[in-house]
Amino acid sequence: MSDPEKFGLWITPIRLQPVTVSRYVAGMRLPPRPKLDWKPDGTPVDTRFGDIYYSVEDGLAESRAVFLRACGLPDRWRGRRQFTVAELGFGTGLNFLALWQMWQQERDGATWLHFVSFEGYPLDREDAARALKVWPELSELSQQLLANWPERAFGIHHVVWPEERLTLTLHIGQVEIALPDSDFEADAWFLDGFSPARNGEMWDDALWPLLAERSAPGAFAATFTVAGAVRRGLEAAGFQVAKQPGHGRKRERLEAVLDTDHAPVNLSKDRCQIAIIGAGIAGANVAHALRQRGAEVTVLDRATGPAEGTSGNPLALVMPRLDAGDTVEARLLVEAYLSACRTYRDLPGCETVDVTHLPKDSAEAERFQKVLSDPPLGLERLEALRGGGLLHKQAMLIRPSQLIPALLEGVAVHWADPVHLDVATRSVNGTIFDAIIVANGMDLAALCPWLRLTGRMGQVEHYRSPLAVSPSAIASGHYALASGHDRLWGATFEPVPAAGAATSMTARETNHEALQRLNPFWRVEADKASLNSRAGVRATTPDRLPVIGPLPDLAASIEALSNLRTGGATEASAVLHEGVHIAGGFGSRGFTWGPWAAAILATDILASPSAASRRARQAVAPERQIRRDLKRRLI
Repeated sequence: MSDPEKFGLWITPIRLQPVTVSRYVAGMRLPPRPKLDWKPDGTPVDTRFGDIYYSVEDGLAESRAVFLRACGLPDRWRGRRQFTVAELGFGTGLNFLALWQMWQQERDGATWLHFVSFEGYPLDREDAARALKVWPELSELSQQLLANWPERAFGIHHVVWPEERLTLTLHIGQVEIALPDSDFEADAWFLDGFSPARNGEMWDDALWPLLAERSAPGAFAATFTVAGAVRRGLEAAGFQVAKQPGHGRKRERLEAVLDTDHAPVNLSKDRCQIAIIGAGIAGANVAHALRQRGAEVTVLDRATGPAEGTSGNPLALVMPRLDAGDTVEARLLVEAYLSACRTYRDLPGCETVDVTHLPKDSAEAERFQKVLSDPPLGLERLEALRGGGLLHKQAMLIRPSQLIPALLEGVAVHWADPVHLDVATRSVNGTIFDAIIVANGMDLAALCPWLRLTGRMGQVEHYRSPLAVSPSAIASGHYALASGHDRLWGATFEPVPAAGAATSMTARETNHEALQRLNPFWRVEADKASLNSRAGVRATTPDRLPVIGPLPDLAASIEALSNLRTGGATEASAVLHEGVHIAGGFGSRGFTWGPWAAAILATDILASPSAASRRARQAVAPERQIRRDLKRRLI
């Protein structure tokens, strides 16, 4: 097997820094909307900045001239394994659509195109649709973009169009916060925010070195403005800048090239071969994400078929966990939830459901009130219920027996085979792979005892009712789910008994009591039904966040980070096992964490723009437990 670098594998870790838990923007957990006005000809104007998004007269032609041609496209992506375009100011998505249209006409069949953009004032879908209808020649692409328009929430909106070999990674948030927190290398930059004279914050002096840091050797940059501060900033960051004739009424514009002696690397077009250990919801999601990106994936699981383990309950619920504070952890919980809803939306066994979420005690009631006073999701997702509850709109009800096979479609799966992992040689059962992901639930504890994973028993009760109903979900500590003829409720969350995982009458009675509180009418029918119990072990971490990312070498990492034992600071990173990654510790939220974890691993392994922020990846990095134990002198 060839060297991983041949495949563009991104195995260099990000440097971990302490994760802040302070608010990003005090008192504002929703990104601000633009203050829109519309000219008679249909041109959208943001009155906050007193500037237009584009000219209806020639906005598309301007995008093609000022950005696409000025960045040397399409010639510069020819012969490349992947090519990344970054943009400041997503707006209506017009530049993205113009690029996508060119990509369809001029793309190299072996190349992937990645588009990374930043937007501080995201448009609502309806306003974007109104703006884009001006361009009928883009209507087919516009509909695909609008169908995947971002929710009104801070974070990263990551979309993959496998047939197009195209990804969109849209950072929602102020660029001065989001850009330093991002991970990618741009081959071209579209600098298309509102005019520097009207939106000075985006064009601040701190921007330019960040542009250089996020640029590949020889990256191009293009912008409509010739403001002196922009030209001087680019030059100070190492770009060679030249004025060029403008487009339309603008006399001049700027083109820039990052001053470097190194040419861009033309990566191999060979396919990457990846092994995944575990075919539950974690492994299935990772396989699906990698398969979408064209990797050759082999999955190995000791079960005899899909959805037999903890991921195999008849029904599962994807609903958000909303924290009162605006922390890194709170944001990644929202981001993971939205990623799951987006991933599962069109897959078999998945349907939307509105969840009635009632507080289980006074502390939770207080948290709900704090959430509602400064919500992290818009009204299309979250509403207050009379009596103090939350209504989670467009959550997801899952049938794992249908979803997991759909996620594994087109993937080579080896069931009921013994699995021998050799981390040192990066091999499974004697075969060397370019990358390996271990996603086998509680079995991960045997490979990584230092993760301090704890098994928690989760038992549910279920039966088939003669009455078919529409999807419904009620939650309050426990949950009760219904869809068609299926009824399911639970779940317990208790230590694993010494005898191992097994159902119990004690757990059934606990679930029955919970059902009585959630829906007494269901309890009446349940008492007459022939019930089934199902129990599984959920792997949980000490801080209840998952572990997602490269596998550290424990002994080498302890040595590299040793001064943490004495209270010292360190700039060192943990030492990693090259090409070996883990995904686990999902607790009772496996269906929620799965797609987000998969996107992180797929983008890291395939060296493409990261689907998560640096701070989010730090929060879930496996090495965090090593650091924590060193500080506490436990290792």
